[in-house]
Amino acid sequence: MLSKRCKYAIKALLALAELPPGERIAAGRLAEERRLPRQFLDRILLDLNRQGWVDSRRGPKGGHCLAVAPAAITFGAVVRAIDGPLALLPCVSKTAYRRCDDCPDEGACAVRGVFAEVREAASALMDRYTIEQALGGVPTTPPQAARKALRSTVKTRT
Repeated sequence: MLSKRCKYAIKALLALAELPPGERIAAGRLAEERRLPRQFLDRILLDLNRQGWVDSRRGPKGGHCLAVAPAAITFGAVVRAIDGPLALLPCVSKTAYRRCDDCPDEGACAVRGVFAEVREAASALMDRYTIEQALGGVPTTPPQAARKALRSTVKTRT
């Protein structure tokens, strides 16, 4: 499940992407306007700054703005930066691989096979969508190929 911290980070990036060019917003105002908890937002903005996505300045003309184009920030990159690996099992992670203690043969493990596919699908979707695309509206229905795959999965189980 996506953490609240990650959800707030995405919301903050979306808000910053909506700012007119050259404009900055104070963290307090951003928290108030987007209904984000201020204590989390300060730390989140610091993390986003460390990733190179947010430019933060102090002082009377300070505030926060995007440091890169919103098209350069994918949802997958944000989730990995804030929450860590996308994999639900350590044995299918590409960035934090760890063999499962209870698995004698990874190659024959049915659980690993399923969750490797889940990881690939989630990664492909999240890496496809950018902050810019989200502002323009992301399709709410799955692509045709995904619908077919879902139908065949449901038929197989019944």
